[in-house]
Amino acid sequence: MGRLDGRIALVTGAGGGMGSVAVERFAAEGARVVALDLVAPTDAVAAAVAAGGEALAVAGDVTDLDAVEAAVEQGREAFGGLDVVYNNAGVSLPEDGDATDTSEATWARTMDVNVKGVWLCCRAAIPVMVAGGGGSIVNVASFVAHMGSATPQLAYTTSKGAVLAMTRELAVTHARDGIRVNALCPGPVLTPLLAQYLSDDARRQRRLVHIPMGRFGEAAEMVQGALFLASDESSFMTGQSLVIDGGITAAYTTPDRGLEEGDARSPPVP
Repeated sequence: MGRLDGRIALVTGAGGGMGSVAVERFAAEGARVVALDLVAPTDAVAAAVAAGGEALAVAGDVTDLDAVEAAVEQGREAFGGLDVVYNNAGVSLPEDGDATDTSEATWARTMDVNVKGVWLCCRAAIPVMVAGGGGSIVNVASFVAHMGSATPQLAYTTSKGAVLAMTRELAVTHARDGIRVNALCPGPVLTPLLAQYLSDDARRQRRLVHIPMGRFGEAAEMVQGALFLASDESSFMTGQSLVIDGGITAAYTTPDRGLEEGDARSPPVP
């Protein structure tokens, strides 16, 4: 028995990173998966099928309600309903900075994908989930929804805080519809989204110094959290934020054990 046996799941941002890993893992755990991305994520679907599961590749933009509704409908026609939504699609634009140098275009695009996209997917999915007796929605926020950064990405951070607030409201609104809504808050994960900020060793070390575990996370580690939230293992859990961040949000300073004197990863003196 898989942890998602008999479930039908929609995964957005399914073409790479945490999304493609989720398509494969959800399918391997018994779900039939609708994999949605701007370009139909055929590679992720092929991996899901190779893992012994069922999946459907769909092209669509999460900021377009018609496209999102069409994806939900394709899943309903192909598989019979919808039980799980994994709202993973998101952007982190390199032009994102602080309040004075983030452009209106960068702000608007970030909010459009990261906030509006989550809302539209929930809007399209919830009626189908209610008709089917409930389900689980997992919204990808971020550890930065819980703390600030002196290397600012103001639009991104603000958008993820909005996802967290939206998650709580949806959770209490739809609890008695049998729908659970939780947020997954990853720390820094080695995906293409993060790689754009690690172009040189100094930038990499500036981030590593704040991670007590001394390394970046892996996409598969985050998807394990999503799988937990999607499954009945979290059946009495809604409106919550599951933080998987290597200890970042728990830390004031980070350990210096095992680091050489002057190592770039050494924590700063408080």
